[in-house]
Amino acid sequence: MRVGLVLGAGGVVGASWLIGALDALESETGLAPARANVIVGTSAGSVVGAMGAAGVPPALLAAYASGRPLRELADLEDLVGDELDEIERIASDSPDRFRLQLALPPVGPGSWRMALSTLRRPLRHTPAAVLGGWLPRGVVSTAPIRRLVERLVGEAWPQRLRVVACDYRSGRRTVFGAPDAPAATPADAVAASCAIPGFYHPVAVDRRRYVDGGVCSPSNLDLLCREDVDVAVCLNPMSTSARVPRSLNPVAQVSGAMRAAASKRLASETRKLEAAGVRVVTIEPSAADLAVMGHNLMARGRRAEVTEQAYRSVARRLRRRTLPDFGVGPEKTRAPLRRVA
Repeated sequence: MRVGLVLGAGGVVGASWLIGALDALESETGLAPARANVIVGTSAGSVVGAMGAAGVPPALLAAYASGRPLRELADLEDLVGDELDEIERIASDSPDRFRLQLALPPVGPGSWRMALSTLRRPLRHTPAAVLGGWLPRGVVSTAPIRRLVERLVGEAWPQRLRVVACDYRSGRRTVFGAPDAPAATPADAVAASCAIPGFYHPVAVDRRRYVDGGVCSPSNLDLLCREDVDVAVCLNPMSTSARVPRSLNPVAQVSGAMRAAASKRLASETRKLEAAGVRVVTIEPSAADLAVMGHNLMARGRRAEVTEQAYRSVARRLRRRTLPDFGVGPEKTRAPLRRVA
């Protein structure tokens, strides 16, 4: 069975939820990211997906996201061997520490070309893409993200990896790692995929600028229509099937509208895949997960709580669901790593 793994957008909080959900997925089903035939990552999902494609265990990412010393995991040295000291050093340079980009002050729309291109044909683009060009250039550097990927993934492109970004001229989707995509290193592609318009500075790849792939779609599940897969497993932090209480808080209303749009987009992409004969397994935040995640997707202080909540929540739901046989056999890939008391 060929499996496609899709990891959606969601900022710092979404990345933490993805890590906990992936850890639960491997523990309960044996499906590790490195076992997937194709990994599609968007924004936060591109960071997690790139490291998963390079063989970094979800348990290590979960320990890192939770802020625990990596040596608290008794079995970790069996997984990463002599590289543990280097990984601990790398983890100390957090990719979500915001640093300013050395560049001219942003004035006016960040991309007149994208703003006008999407305005001419607004129905061919998402509302986020139509708005994205008009926002000023972001002032936060993606360099910490790039360094993390350079150190843990390296220069060679993992064959199974697809990273989604948005062309800052046309507003069109670019899929790094696809046969027709521009050449890029994993670090540059992931940095481009994470460059939220108006927040992060755009990323140049081969003399062309790119911004966050979530502008085109928070999930990009439909990209698996191009791939030879039997099952698609989509972990999407931005959408939810849970009933969200109404609120008069303007921030909560914006957050709710974003999640509603992401859910609608994911449903449309799911129908495309199912029409092509691909079975789709969707894993989204529950109501309990959303309560812990909050409305600020870039909140660094929630990482540990969100990761641990996602692990518990997703593990419980997976035990109640009938899932496909992912072809990893009856034995789990690993038991959950033991924490040293």
